[in-house]
Amino acid sequence: MQLNLTQNTSTDRMTKTASSVWEKCLSFIQDNIKPQAYKTWFEPIRPIKLSGVALTIQVPSKFFYEWLEEHYIKLLRVALVRELGKDAKLVYDVKMENVYSSNNPHTVKIPSANRNPLNRQQGVTVPLEVKSSTMQTSSDKRELKNPFIIPGIQKVKIESQLNPNYNFDSFIEGESNRLARSAGLAVSNKPGGTSFNPLLVYGGVGLGKTHLVHAIGVDIKDKYPDKTVLYLSSEKFTQQYIDSVKGNTRNDFIHFYQMIDVLIIDDVQFLSGKTGTQDVFFHIFNHLHQNGKQVILTSDKAPVDMQDIEQRLLSRFKWGLSAELQVPNYETRISILQNKLFRDGVEMPMEVIEYVAKHVKSNVRELEGVLISMIAQASFNKKEFSLSLAKNIVEKFVRSTKREISIEYIQKVVSNYFDIDVTTLQSKTRKRQIVQARQLAMYFAKRMTKSSLASIGAQIGKRDHATVLHACKTVDNLMETDKQFRKYVDELTKKLSY
Repeated sequence: MQLNLTQNTSTDRMTKTASSVWEKCLSFIQDNIKPQAYKTWFEPIRPIKLSGVALTIQVPSKFFYEWLEEHYIKLLRVALVRELGKDAKLVYDVKMENVYSSNNPHTVKIPSANRNPLNRQQGVTVPLEVKSSTMQTSSDKRELKNPFIIPGIQKVKIESQLNPNYNFDSFIEGESNRLARSAGLAVSNKPGGTSFNPLLVYGGVGLGKTHLVHAIGVDIKDKYPDKTVLYLSSEKFTQQYIDSVKGNTRNDFIHFYQMIDVLIIDDVQFLSGKTGTQDVFFHIFNHLHQNGKQVILTSDKAPVDMQDIEQRLLSRFKWGLSAELQVPNYETRISILQNKLFRDGVEMPMEVIEYVAKHVKSNVRELEGVLISMIAQASFNKKEFSLSLAKNIVEKFVRSTKREISIEYIQKVVSNYFDIDVTTLQSKTRKRQIVQARQLAMYFAKRMTKSSLASIGAQIGKRDHATVLHACKTVDNLMETDKQFRKYVDELTKKLSY
């Protein structure tokens, strides 16, 4: 039996509505693709208007439109021709979010064969049209048995990249972290099912952000073995995205991350200035959130203080809970030291513990670093734990740490690396190597210190904050396009972190 797809009388068309036509199209589409693909790509679509043989449907984003056009256009063609005849037209109403106001969406027009960037003029409301010449007849139906299988729908084993030693048992609770730890426990009990989605943990260096998000991931894996949990740094995410663009595997990259149940991104502030990475993360975030998946992020600052992050992405960060980790107080530092000693099976006089807790105040990482140094010194030199040993190590450790994170120290390391002096680095010369060295010094000062942009500029040749911001953007761009420059950054990072 052959379907007659062209006999649609004017009376039939008058009785049709956008909703009734789309409902019949969905019934056909649902029979030809897998349930998860249908739920992901067709349930969010809304029919808007039927004008003659032109059906207007609204899609959530530009990315959504592009995906339908690239992977499901044949299926849509056949479904529409079945309902509206061979002259059927498809019109997309693409919702675009105003970057200046997340509450003021608008729509734009894009010719379906045009992959150029959208015209983002505000107030444009005309939809985009797929010309009738692109519609195909029912002879395509035999091709639709398996039009497209989304990668990742079939579960595969993914290593979580979690450190099992970073768990809640070893994360000591105190006033400085109680909110974040409690929120983390709530998320681990019901990932994706609380109002803490996303959960963004922020705070200074060495306060336990990475430890806490690992603990959440480890606890989720214990309670929900079937859930796919993945931890990675934002820099790793960025590099993977760059590689996917170079290898023309961007869609595979996106769908790999869309299959994750719990996605943990560390140091999300390093997405700053990376517009391409931010855009793809925005779409991945939306997909995960809309499908009840859990997103966990860390940052060295609150969303309101993040720079060069798109407003639409920052608004998503604020959807859930932003929990701050603060510098631990004296009592918490005592507990951290005692817990560390207990886990390592080491006994230490209380007066020594109290001395370390009193004099190492900045963060947990330094606190544990001093303790490890003391244990090593006592073991290798066969010495007893004493106040004199503690004083000696604390003095050296704190002095070394302060030196490493100062802007002055960064300038010295960068100058030595490029075989120039600090005066030349700070000068007004426009020689390419000197300019790059200066920009790198600003980049590392912003990344490794808590100084403001104005303060960094003032200390590196009396520049203003705009110059520092430009330098950081330039470094980010060069890292993505220049292998030699990327080598400079990697080698300087090692020197400054030593």
